[in-house]
Amino acid sequence: MIARPAILRAIVERALKEDLGFGDLTTRLLFPKAIKAEAVIRVKQDAILAGLPVAQAVFKKVDPKLKFKSLAQDGDRVQSGTEVARIVGDGRSLLKGERVALNFLQHLSGIATLTAQFVETVRGTKAAILDTRKTTPGLRELEKYAVRMGGGRNHRMNLSDGILIKDNHIALGGSLKRAVQETHRKAPRGLEVEVEATNLKEVEDALSAKADRILLDNMTIPQLKEAVSLINGRALTEVSGGVRLNNVREIAAAGVYFISIGALTHSAPAVDVSMDITPSKDTR
Repeated sequence: MIARPAILRAIVERALKEDLGFGDLTTRLLFPKAIKAEAVIRVKQDAILAGLPVAQAVFKKVDPKLKFKSLAQDGDRVQSGTEVARIVGDGRSLLKGERVALNFLQHLSGIATLTAQFVETVRGTKAAILDTRKTTPGLRELEKYAVRMGGGRNHRMNLSDGILIKDNHIALGGSLKRAVQETHRKAPRGLEVEVEATNLKEVEDALSAKADRILLDNMTIPQLKEAVSLINGRALTEVSGGVRLNNVREIAAAGVYFISIGALTHSAPAVDVSMDITPSKDTR
């Protein structure tokens, strides 16, 4: 599911309100009456598609009478020039929904495309590519959905979705070991406790406190290899910080289980997507 229905509806309504303001002035002046039209949405570069259901929801909200037909599916690898959707109905409604629908498509497809590049780069290793909470406020469900469309996996959806002890928790609590032990003591039974470690001493403390998962943060490749050797299967391993396409394969080869990448959602380049509108050939 792309997002909970109520969340998707609220996101679409907010985006349309932002773009339409008090109405599409240009369209209202040029076309005082309904005009039959059809539109084609196409991608203009090779990409992994994500966001078609959001685009459809946009046009449905603008005008329930519009007929939206998907010509591809989210998660598809599409080539430049591929038509991914056709919409038929009042041209005024097509114009009103155009920019908002394309904004969602280009942004979410960009996330899916970048994610797929990372996933492909580590193929053959045991490492899974994860996202983070570094998402656009209000769009987290959609952006994490786009990561899944690109073949990645989701880390926590929100702060109530798991336990991750980070540097500021440790600074406030006094020590890494104490923070892990205290969390284990109070956490609901069976819930995994993950802790961030920035050096080998913190890795040793995490192991001593019996952390279930250790996040190796901003370590060099030699440090990662030493940390993985030290952990030796006693905890799951995750890497974050400084991960790029040109080093992710080497990071994965160190033997870690997870690689979390904030850039998937906060820095993915938008995919070039366009929509062409023409008068409808249907004269009925």
